[in-house]
Amino acid sequence: MTKVRLETSKGNIVLELDEAKAPVTVANFLKYVDEGFYDGTIFHRVIASFMVQGGGFDKDMKQKKTHAEIVNESSNGLENKRGAIAMARTSAPNSASSQFFINIVDNAFLNKAQAQDRVGYCVFGSVVEGIETLDLIKVVKTGNVKGHGDVPLEPVLLNKAVRV
Repeated sequence: MTKVRLETSKGNIVLELDEAKAPVTVANFLKYVDEGFYDGTIFHRVIASFMVQGGGFDKDMKQKKTHAEIVNESSNGLENKRGAIAMARTSAPNSASSQFFINIVDNAFLNKAQAQDRVGYCVFGSVVEGIETLDLIKVVKTGNVKGHGDVPLEPVLLNKAVRV
């Protein structure tokens, strides 16, 4: 399995990606990693009892231009548990592009089987090192910034994302 290190302003997080169960999603994520797309972005949505989200905005809260949206692989059997990384999307099932979130707690209601929309959110890997970094990120003070809620008032930077 491929591993990716997220080098953040709060410490490193190492993810192990599951190409076998989420091939389209992993290939998409790695394309962004290899292009350096995530470098210099921020975790723009942090909810301590839920998840941390990143992969779409720079430190000035300007949204980055993405590649085409991908198919939702939420029926792969992987679950939104603490430490699992999943793709963020709009209410449209196949709308994920670059944004991802890491579950702070078990969020079974995001799994396909329990999801209100019967689609859910595609998990494609999990944290294998640096869960303590996630715990540092989740407690930052948040507020409203440029029309977005739950934004860290002191930016939490994703300085670099690299394969390891």
